[in-house]
Amino acid sequence: MAGILNIKRKRIAVFASGNGSNLQAIIDYSKSHDINGDVVFVLSNNMDAYALKRAVNARIDTECIPYKSNSSRTEFDRKIFRSINNKNIDLICLAGYMLLLSSDFINGYQNKIINIHPSLLPSFKGMHGIRDAFDYGVKITGVTVHFVDRELDNGPIILQEAVLINEGETFEKLEKNIHEVEHRLYPRAVQYFCRDELSIIERKVLITERS
Repeated sequence: MAGILNIKRKRIAVFASGNGSNLQAIIDYSKSHDINGDVVFVLSNNMDAYALKRAVNARIDTECIPYKSNSSRTEFDRKIFRSINNKNIDLICLAGYMLLLSSDFINGYQNKIINIHPSLLPSFKGMHGIRDAFDYGVKITGVTVHFVDRELDNGPIILQEAVLINEGETFEKLEKNIHEVEHRLYPRAVQYFCRDELSIIERKVLITERS
């Protein structure tokens, strides 16, 4: 670990709207690996999100900022900006966060927001990546961790892993397999970021692991 001693330890925020299983995977991984970062804040737009309870159990600061369809998106974004800026966040991880981030917010945290998507991008973008791949009948799908830009599921790819869809496999089994890969892949991508092992050249993300 000597190679990262002089690198600033990263402060991580996780945005989640639901169960938060990927949040839990990052928390658990960070307990057994020196990722050079700490989840210090969890934000949700859903006051009933189990992710908030996971954060409380891990003694992580939380905040819920609900978004109402009849409210101003500009004001909503300002609330998130204020909340995040006060925490000195270095990395934002989207983990089942069900709201699209505005262009202004993304520009403010350029190359500091990552997301996990349950397909091999650029195939099957959107909210139903697992279902869409399953219904399409592909033989191979997978998981992608990528940087977030202003287009949906479009940013430079950090990591991908394929998942086979076996003949006769149910959607539920595929969903379980996808989640298992997510929980393994996302913490590794977070670790690469926090150890300053990622560089972006045009659309390509290079990984240079430190000794």
